[in-house]
Amino acid sequence: MKKLFEKILIANRGEIALRVIRACHEAGIRAVAIYSEADRNALHVSRADEAYCIGPAPSQESYLAGDRIIELAKKTGCQAVHPGYGFLAENADFAQACQDRGLVFIGPGPESMRAMGDKIFARKRVGSVGVPTIPGINKGITSFEPMRKTAQEIGYPVLIKAALGGGGKGMRICRNADELKTGFELCRKEAQSAFGSPKLYLERYLEKPRHIEFQILADHFGNTIHLGERECSIQRRHQKLIEESPSVAIDEALRQRMGEAAVAAAQAVGYVNAGTIEFLLDSDKHFYFLEMNTRLQVEHPVTELITGVDLVQEQFRIAAGQKLRHDQSRIRRTGHAIEGRIYAEDPDADFLPSIGRIHRLREPAGPGVRVDSGVYQDYEVPVYYDPLIAKLLVCAPDRKQAIRRMHRALSEYLIVGVKSTIGFLKSVMEDRRFQKGDFDTHFIEETEAKSLKVPGEEIKAAGIVAALAYHRQSQKRRIGSEDASTGINPWKLTGRREAME
Repeated sequence: MKKLFEKILIANRGEIALRVIRACHEAGIRAVAIYSEADRNALHVSRADEAYCIGPAPSQESYLAGDRIIELAKKTGCQAVHPGYGFLAENADFAQACQDRGLVFIGPGPESMRAMGDKIFARKRVGSVGVPTIPGINKGITSFEPMRKTAQEIGYPVLIKAALGGGGKGMRICRNADELKTGFELCRKEAQSAFGSPKLYLERYLEKPRHIEFQILADHFGNTIHLGERECSIQRRHQKLIEESPSVAIDEALRQRMGEAAVAAAQAVGYVNAGTIEFLLDSDKHFYFLEMNTRLQVEHPVTELITGVDLVQEQFRIAAGQKLRHDQSRIRRTGHAIEGRIYAEDPDADFLPSIGRIHRLREPAGPGVRVDSGVYQDYEVPVYYDPLIAKLLVCAPDRKQAIRRMHRALSEYLIVGVKSTIGFLKSVMEDRRFQKGDFDTHFIEETEAKSLKVPGEEIKAAGIVAALAYHRQSQKRRIGSEDASTGINPWKLTGRREAME
């Protein structure tokens, strides 16, 4: 058996850097951290065996300075680099540069990364091995006529996407020919500005899909397995807020078909290491390949909790040239896990980032509770980076108990000094539709669109709308004490409150 590494550089920050540092220490590996000038007092800096300032606060001058990071890894005697997620994690040129300098990139090879990063090529490749893809154009186009013709053939609504893009940029839903013409011009300009290419493609738009992804592990010996699914449908503007496993939307037969398709998709590009195949599932239980995330996902702990597999440790072993320790028949999933992302954002102000000092912090604990956090009391939340500051996870024997446990944990969670999504997540746990598993990717926007109705003297507000109002009042009144008055409770206006189920 090949030996694991002696020293790894973690090319990231925040909670994911701390997660990888902990995995290093458990494996007897020395961890080297990097930090920007803004992160000098960050938690991951103090927990690493060695830590070095990589540059000024802006990401382009620090966490995205690939050449500088590689030079530091070589200088400090590291054998490998773990990119975490975000920043350089899906940068094929950085992965190639690591290889060229004799460093192991703990992730997929640059060829697989490029293959899955090109959305049109990825659709063609996975389609060639029988993985279902959404009907549409399988080539990048810059002229309107082929788009118009395809839209007419597959039927409206359709979705225009940037061929090299992501994150909702260069993307438009079009419900008729007039919207298609306008959307084409807008998306072409956006794609050129954001990604340096005006190429677009078109696919049929699924009205109310669920977003379901499968965790993949693959080694250098041709072994590829999946560790089951994660439901990621609770999202806002393509940003996931809550993930859980297993999904209530699929049965064992569908799980097996989707898992086999996920493995086939990964094998189609010779994928190695940890990755995620993402699908959209329509109301008729037809699933379609969406994309592959060629990295460790933010929500990877959900899978860890129900399988008992440490995904970061598995990444180390695969990157070191070891065979997978698990085969498909030995993967067992037990119980139900839910993750809620704790963002330093203000749900009452359209989820704008909230920066400043955390004056008071109390994290939840107890049976079945895990907090992956990168902050501490008196920590200053910087303006330069993604506002994700922690992930709250729970596991329980079944979904009903997991929801109750998450609600309890959120009730214990206290952050004073910056706004957060804690109250918002709690309101989702209280929502009847969520409790029943009756939701899709439009759940948040549909709930936000609901308004107060006033039939005569009675005000009726349902689910999250009332909960958000309650959260808004409590945040305004709660200055330094968790027990301070929270003001008007909208549940009293309705004379009822939906019970936790």
